[in-house]
Amino acid sequence: MMPMATHNGDTGGPQARSQKLAADNDVITFGCRLNAYESQAMSELMAREGVAGSILVNTCAVTGEAMRQARQAIRRTRRQNPDARIVVTGCGAQVDPGQFEAMAEVDHVIGNSEKLEAATYAGLASGKAPRVQVANIQAVRETAHHLIAGFGTRARAYLQIQNGCDHRCTFCIIPFGRGPSRSVPVEAVVAQAAALVERGYREVVLTGVDITAYGADLAGGARLGALVKTILNSVPRLERLRLSSIDSIEADADLFDAIGSQERLMPHFHLSLQAGDDMTLKRMKRRHLRADAIAFCQRVRDLRPDVAFGADLIAGFPTETEEMFASTLSLIDDCGLNFLHVFPYSARPGTPAARMPQVAGQIIKSRAKRLRQKGAGALSRLLDAQLGRTSDILMESEHSGRTPHFLQVRVDQAETSGAIVAARLTRHDGQVLEGEAVA
Repeated sequence: MMPMATHNGDTGGPQARSQKLAADNDVITFGCRLNAYESQAMSELMAREGVAGSILVNTCAVTGEAMRQARQAIRRTRRQNPDARIVVTGCGAQVDPGQFEAMAEVDHVIGNSEKLEAATYAGLASGKAPRVQVANIQAVRETAHHLIAGFGTRARAYLQIQNGCDHRCTFCIIPFGRGPSRSVPVEAVVAQAAALVERGYREVVLTGVDITAYGADLAGGARLGALVKTILNSVPRLERLRLSSIDSIEADADLFDAIGSQERLMPHFHLSLQAGDDMTLKRMKRRHLRADAIAFCQRVRDLRPDVAFGADLIAGFPTETEEMFASTLSLIDDCGLNFLHVFPYSARPGTPAARMPQVAGQIIKSRAKRLRQKGAGALSRLLDAQLGRTSDILMESEHSGRTPHFLQVRVDQAETSGAIVAARLTRHDGQVLEGEAVA
């Protein structure tokens, strides 16, 4: 799978995000939203355990370019902060700790399991931590339970329900950085969701590496659909529940039932599709075919006619011909996709796809552009369909928020972050709607 709000789909590439933390600590985050959420959890652990004067680099391993950019950022950070303690963690540190251990700029290398343990930061605070702490991630059988709030806003909170991946897509190194799929027990998830509502959050997003694999490792057999129903039934004050990226082939009967019966489950689903050509999907070692993706979207649309779909698509996967690419391009219409995350294929050393015949870089770039252009048209049509409607907007800042379909709206009057405001949608610029608050 390809990382997103999760590993299934939202890296947006290896670009870094920097965040100032308490106690003179900083964090630089590369890669997927799950990394970003975990950076926030790590910042809280650092503050709690008394770590100061440190710069945490949370790396991504999804491509060789992501690793190169991490090394570049570490060297730049050391030049700019000669006295800081630089701690490197994340998937890059897990997959290739020796690469970072060999860098003179790096003080500590911490694995993906260790990075969410309080004892790790207690060791850093006391000065007794070893330089390298990277255990065998494949031996990990539990995932830490963390409340991850909303990046300084009161709009929504992110709740990690799962980590790791048991699949072996040929383009992906992430299972070796995240370990096997492991789920947070239902009771713990429900308790955390209730606690987030008590803290004032009106929307909770369930996130993880492969959330549709949720529950396969738990006794009792509760899968993602049952978890969604249990949360909504047990936490009646939760106004909105949203799912991060899902693998449509893993959707269970309870999830379909929840989609059709639970209005508080938001009608926006981001799908880990990657391609629309059957041969390409087989070479990716995906578990679905083109017809499966189309059937899933139609079934969900029958249950929830107002649904909006996003998807991850890879342009220029090895051996992809123009005919194969055309099948992926036409999948946008055949599935009725509205939001696209387009990834130009980039070989990741150590993956089977990196050893396959590669597509020329200019062709990859051109195909990615064509996918994005078609995606822009699909988004514009969805925005057109909203005009004249009144929608409940969850405000993320004074004048900007999101509809239930996760469309961004600029609202004409100032509102508090976290408020839900009814607004009539009047126009759009191809990406963002404008709305007039309704009294």
